[in-house]
Amino acid sequence: MTDTLAPAPASDPSTVEFAVSGMTCAACSARIQRQLEQAPGVARASVNLMTNAATVAYDPAQTSPHDLAGVIRDAGYGAELPPPGQSVEEELAAEEARFDAELGALRRKVAVMLAAAVLAMFLAVPLMLGGTAAHLDDPFSRAMMAVNHLLAGWIPGLAELNPAAIRWGMLLLVPPLVLWGGWRFFAGAWAALRHRAADMNTLIALGSIAALLLSAAHTLGAPGDVYYEAVLWIVGFVLLGNYFEARAKHRTGAAIRSLAGLRPDRAAVLRDGVEVEIAIAQVLPGDLLRVRPGQRIPVDGAVVEGSSAVDESMLTGEPMPVSRGPGDAVVGGTLNGGGALTMRALRVGRDTVLSRILRLVRDAQGQKPPIQRLADRIAAVFVPVVIGIALLTFGAWMLFGPEPRFINAVVAAVSVLVIACPCAMGLAVPTAVMVATGRGAELGVLIKGGEALERAASVDTVVLDKTGTITEGKPSVVAVEPDAGDTLRLAASLERLSEHPLGEAIVRAAEARGLTLADPTFFYSEAGQGVRGRVEGRDIAVGNRRMLAALGITPPPPSTGRETEVHVVIDGALTGTLRIADPVKPTSAEAIARLRHRGIDVVMLTGDQPGPAEIVGREVGVSRVVAGVLPEGKLEEIRRLQAAGRVVAMVGDGINDAPALAAADVGVAMGTGTDAAMDAGQVTLVKGDLRGVATAFGLSRATLRIIRQNLFWAFAYNVVAIPIAAGALIPWLGWRLNPAVAAAAMAFSSVSVVANSLRLRVARG
Repeated sequence: MTDTLAPAPASDPSTVEFAVSGMTCAACSARIQRQLEQAPGVARASVNLMTNAATVAYDPAQTSPHDLAGVIRDAGYGAELPPPGQSVEEELAAEEARFDAELGALRRKVAVMLAAAVLAMFLAVPLMLGGTAAHLDDPFSRAMMAVNHLLAGWIPGLAELNPAAIRWGMLLLVPPLVLWGGWRFFAGAWAALRHRAADMNTLIALGSIAALLLSAAHTLGAPGDVYYEAVLWIVGFVLLGNYFEARAKHRTGAAIRSLAGLRPDRAAVLRDGVEVEIAIAQVLPGDLLRVRPGQRIPVDGAVVEGSSAVDESMLTGEPMPVSRGPGDAVVGGTLNGGGALTMRALRVGRDTVLSRILRLVRDAQGQKPPIQRLADRIAAVFVPVVIGIALLTFGAWMLFGPEPRFINAVVAAVSVLVIACPCAMGLAVPTAVMVATGRGAELGVLIKGGEALERAASVDTVVLDKTGTITEGKPSVVAVEPDAGDTLRLAASLERLSEHPLGEAIVRAAEARGLTLADPTFFYSEAGQGVRGRVEGRDIAVGNRRMLAALGITPPPPSTGRETEVHVVIDGALTGTLRIADPVKPTSAEAIARLRHRGIDVVMLTGDQPGPAEIVGREVGVSRVVAGVLPEGKLEEIRRLQAAGRVVAMVGDGINDAPALAAADVGVAMGTGTDAAMDAGQVTLVKGDLRGVATAFGLSRATLRIIRQNLFWAFAYNVVAIPIAAGALIPWLGWRLNPAVAAAAMAFSSVSVVANSLRLRVARG
């Protein structure tokens, strides 16, 4: 017995996702992520500004979801866990309700603040015309003076209002109104200050408060101008930008919401032969359901009775309906055609294909691509740098600016604070990722996150498995020679008792021809040769050339094609040969041609023998074929290509492909394949159509192009706008930026980044 105890094994990491409220810019999401990553027991954390979600992998032995929610709340933000067992569809419905409430509140505040700003602009006319407003001779000031003269002419008595009364009235009314309308900014700035941080809220709050304090001082007796209307415009324009930004962000999730909306709310279930309509959440595995023409299939299952054409375009992207009858699988959310179906529920709730797709897309939208790190690093220092520039601007105007120096210095500093936009940088990447992953799901391509999107854009070599990827993966009889007599019928009758894939292909071929099969009275299998038995009193043997040799029959010359030959012997005489092949998918050649057109090298990697593999390669346009490799050989080939500097995507469908899929830079799993392959891949082709590979790579390249455009314009906007707000154009053109115009420009910059990302909604890949 030992005196020491073995250390307890580390707990497997668990993952939890929080709905986070209160984030307004990239600095917010970066601060929350930093706080979570520093919490005990957290392996990794990702906070997404677009989805307002935080995904955390943690050690249950060291922390809990309750503790992690406390970390987020301590940072000054709201955190909620979805109710246990809630489906993705239900989560999306809850998010939709929260969005509607948020948008309604924003709409009301925007309307009130802009109406107040317009009224304040009218009331400021006497101040401007009375000469109390200090300004430079710039285009904006000249335009405002012209508008003031116009308003004074339209509204009798406006110019005669008492300027002192206007100032005192605004001092009493504007601060409470700004506090109400801009509460989200002030609360956010205070939360950031408590944690010794700064974000977009800090900039808006500082700018608004500075302008209000300056105006209040001048109202109370200090000489100078008031800027009450400018503060109202600042808050109003920023809120207006938030409103349009929220609407645009909501549109980026339209694809996943449309998928979730395909699930019907209720289902018709048969209980003791009686049809009862129940909520979809009450459907249980094994229930018999009735689906009428034109209705959506409620859950995954199998047809028990009836036949119909089912529109599966939501799943495959293909518009043509497919026939479904007894024994065929049907998927929840697909649309039943003209026939009534009775089906048995097999997978319900979170286990359905639709829910799995939604979870994959949701997870993908929460993952950041490597290019996001650049924006995150800049966002972390952006606000402190802007505050520093605003202080320098204030100092420069105080030292070198024209009179009244203090007023001009404050206005310039406020303009710098208001025009700076960290939001545009924070939205540049996640908006594009969110739209692209949703668009991919619509096209039948599930992309598991931003990292997979970015990697796929640089792929230059695609390695394809053969069976089940290029080919159908299901052997079928392509020829019966000679195609006469009972050769196929008797062979299929005997093969009914065989479990070999070739035997199953023979049976399917006979059934497809409508042949009536008999029951064998005797059957046995010869390993490595074939099967023998008695059918309808006749001795039957079905097998390969070795079986013919064992029977003393001279075999015919071997085939030079890629078909497998199965010979049929009836009563000791060779009566025919069945040629069986794994058909090439009709879209494989087109898909490979599209890849090569994009400049991507294509390699076929298969465990099949070189002869048949080379024939398949020539048929679909693959010039390099590596045949006869085991799973470890596929893995070695992937690593060899990577060692040569290639960026490799592996496309496969079987368990034997899983190691190569995991090792490749991008693993693409056929949705018709095994769960092991789908779990190992970063991209899943729902339909199992190779054209989806080209679609995925085309979509990834378009996404990366949009991301680069977003980042460029977000950076360029701030690089150009901040110096202009500071007064860089005054020495040459005499132009300076009014704080209200600065607020409008800032709001537009965020909306433009989201709008640019929305172009991916029509991408074809």
